[in-house]
Amino acid sequence: MFVKNISTIFIIFMLLATPVFALELDTSVDDEIRRTYDPSKLEQTLPALPKVAPSQPVSTPKTSQTSTPPKTLPVTPDVKPQIGVKKFQNEYKYDKSTAIRIKKGTKFRVKSNSVISDYLRKGAKVSFSSIKPVTQRYITIPVGTKFTAVVEDSHQPQMSGNGGLVVLIVDSITVNGQTRSVHGKITKANMKKIFFNNMKGKRSYWKGVANQVDKGENFYKKTRRTSSKLADNPVGILISPIPVLTGMVVYAVNLVGSPVFALWSKGGRISIPAGSEFEIKLLEDVYLY
Repeated sequence: MFVKNISTIFIIFMLLATPVFALELDTSVDDEIRRTYDPSKLEQTLPALPKVAPSQPVSTPKTSQTSTPPKTLPVTPDVKPQIGVKKFQNEYKYDKSTAIRIKKGTKFRVKSNSVISDYLRKGAKVSFSSIKPVTQRYITIPVGTKFTAVVEDSHQPQMSGNGGLVVLIVDSITVNGQTRSVHGKITKANMKKIFFNNMKGKRSYWKGVANQVDKGENFYKKTRRTSSKLADNPVGILISPIPVLTGMVVYAVNLVGSPVFALWSKGGRISIPAGSEFEIKLLEDVYLY
């Protein structure tokens, strides 16, 4: 234990004494140099430094500041105009999110303002006025709202019993002074349901077949009456069978040939007077601002 303590004290003493020894420098060499050489004379014997042209300031190229381009705002695509048969001048681009929408499938009860018949030609215009209000979200379409329709196809009664035809496409609506193009069709005409938007006259083919049979039957009846009158006369009794036989032949021909003869018959006309009731159905949404 005693030896350990002595060793510890000696190590501590050596650590403390080491800086003192380090500061005791040998300066004898410096004194010898000063006595032998004169520092001021050494500076005079040194050769002059060569003259150098004044250095031009080096212009460092200016680095272009890389500025991050400003973020561009997202571009909102233009709203497509309402799809319809015709576009009107008072229509403009609008935001569908804020516009008032009349949903497709909405039905309106209207009355015609003019006669609708198969005399109308393709491209002709007809108009209607609503007779009952229709309530939608944020809007009520009042009575008197005007609709216009264009004749897409038409023809008068044709052979083979085909009746007249009128096809109307609703292309505009006027609500509270705003006129918008629409796409709609007629679903009822004169309180009768129609299909495929076709207002057709009555087809009369089978009626023509029946008419041909009736004509043969009526002719046969006339010949029978004629034969009866001839039989009452002693002179005419000899020729009385001729009218009956003729009537039978004509009746048979009409009965067998009626399907062929009916091909030359025409169908019914179509003529709906003004003030008749119709039903209009929208096929696409309509937007009002």
